[in-house]
Amino acid sequence: MYTRTVPVIAAVFQALFLSAGPAPAATYTDGEVLNTYVDCPLERIGTQLVRCDNLTGTGVDAPYWIPEQK
Repeated sequence: MYTRTVPVIAAVFQALFLSAGPAPAATYTDGEVLNTYVDCPLERIGTQLVRCDNLTGTGVDAPYWIPEQK
């Protein structure tokens, strides 16, 4: 039984983990802008989380300790 399963497990391991090359790096052209949100604190409007006037949090209610946006 072990004479068949060990080579199969070794082959599957190599196929899954060792043959994959590095992931390609993201490339941005001149027209695309990478948003980093470094200068924008996390705030809330009512129960919605916002950062730089963009809704975030996927609709989950914001905790009360997050400051309200003015």
